[in-house]
Amino acid sequence: MKPEIDVSPADGKVQQAMFNIIFLHDRPARKAFDVVLLVMICFSVLAVLLESVPSLHERHGHTLLAIEWTFTILFTIEYVLRLACVKRPLRYAVSFYGIVDLLAILPTFVSLLFPGAQSLIVIRALRLLRVFRVLKLAHYTGEANSLAMAMRASRRKITVFIFSVAMIVLIVGAAMYLIEGPDSGFTSIPLSCYWAIVTLTTVGYGDIAPVTPLGRLLASALMLTGYGIIAVPTGIVTAELVAQDRRGPRGAVCPSCGLRNHDADAQFCKRCGQSLPT
Repeated sequence: MKPEIDVSPADGKVQQAMFNIIFLHDRPARKAFDVVLLVMICFSVLAVLLESVPSLHERHGHTLLAIEWTFTILFTIEYVLRLACVKRPLRYAVSFYGIVDLLAILPTFVSLLFPGAQSLIVIRALRLLRVFRVLKLAHYTGEANSLAMAMRASRRKITVFIFSVAMIVLIVGAAMYLIEGPDSGFTSIPLSCYWAIVTLTTVGYGDIAPVTPLGRLLASALMLTGYGIIAVPTGIVTAELVAQDRRGPRGAVCPSCGLRNHDADAQFCKRCGQSLPT
């Protein structure tokens, strides 16, 4: 089984042994290390959540703080061992998992200078992404990759959509500022744009509301527009996901004419008849 990222063990028997335990998951003993690590991550995040509860903080604050520091020290040792057992420590340090591992231990040390920063330890939960590889749930990772590809393929359409929504918010916000004015709480155009965003997204905090008939008419039109707008990005991404499923793994380039996006069950290129690679 390959490691979670493209890294290789450092020279030396000790480093290779540590590498096999930390990065590989093909044997029960190696998998046990990762399972214990995942359990520790869950308990460390739980400790931070409980510490934020005032009653628990008052009664068990010192105990939760000790647990927090214990896990941080253990994760720091683990992070150092990860760097020590790979051939290119910097390459691992700047990888996604390397950055997540570093961010998982930094908040506790930063809290020594900035009290309260330990709340950011919840970033440690990102380390649970390893569960998909440790427990051999790679098909879930594949589905996540498909969703990410659909988002990337839809980025131009979504960008145009967001730009259009921003224009609507700006125009309606300025109009409400002129219609309602400071007496109704619309004291500035930015504040009016905030109201437009809240209304367009159908959130409706209710902290600002129009009182004039014209203002309420404009607000009603914006609310109805919001229901239609919410479905647009969902439809864009869904259409791309359906297109990907239709193309399937044979969406690669034809080796002869370069045509892309063949059907999933296609065996030959629909333009030149060339046999598609399996």
